[in-house]
Amino acid sequence: RGGALAAGELEERLERDRVDVTLPGDPLPRIGRLHLITQTRREIEDVFVGLGFNVAEGPEVETVYYNFDALNHAPTHPSRLLTDTFYVKTDGDEPDIFDPDTVLLRVHTSPMQIRAMESQPPPIYIVIPGRTYRPDSDATHTPQFHQIEGLAVDTDITLGDLQGTLLQFARAIFGEERKLRLRPHFFPFTEPSVEVDVSCFNCKQGFMPDGSRCPLCKGTAWIEIL
Repeated sequence: RGGALAAGELEERLERDRVDVTLPGDPLPRIGRLHLITQTRREIEDVFVGLGFNVAEGPEVETVYYNFDALNHAPTHPSRLLTDTFYVKTDGDEPDIFDPDTVLLRVHTSPMQIRAMESQPPPIYIVIPGRTYRPDSDATHTPQFHQIEGLAVDTDITLGDLQGTLLQFARAIFGEERKLRLRPHFFPFTEPSVEVDVSCFNCKQGFMPDGSRCPLCKGTAWIEIL
């Protein structure tokens, strides 16, 4: 009798806990996601595509001609030094940093400006994302980093067009209430030249709600972005 009761209890439990194998299974979890840098790059690209720009990409291994010479970098510019650029040795010889055909890892995405202008007539509106390389390694620099730059070649373009384009970009990425300022600056290979700041999105006029100085903008209320 005890055996019959046990069997009956087991049968009842199996019936109660029966799995309906005809039901759809749980969907598989999503495996992986975009890297934060990739996600950010695509967001920036989308902003400029919406403004009428095309996205251009080029080789990370470049020549001295495209990386320096064609961009008006003077032969004496310090970025050409062996200590400031990753040059590629060929046949075991030391690289000739003044030879236009010497191979290097690009220090910026700017060589694609030259390649784009060689490949098509104006007007040109492109943004160039990509990895770049410099022998820097400290608290705020790494030997490999990402950069995005833009090029616009057309008639009747002024700094006002640049400012308006960057303002649209800053508000799309950092918030609609952002302000932008252009500070005149000297770069030997561009003229006129400016540095660009966006109003801090982490504080109000450089201060946090508790009255302390903003750790992001260091109390200046501005963040340099390019």
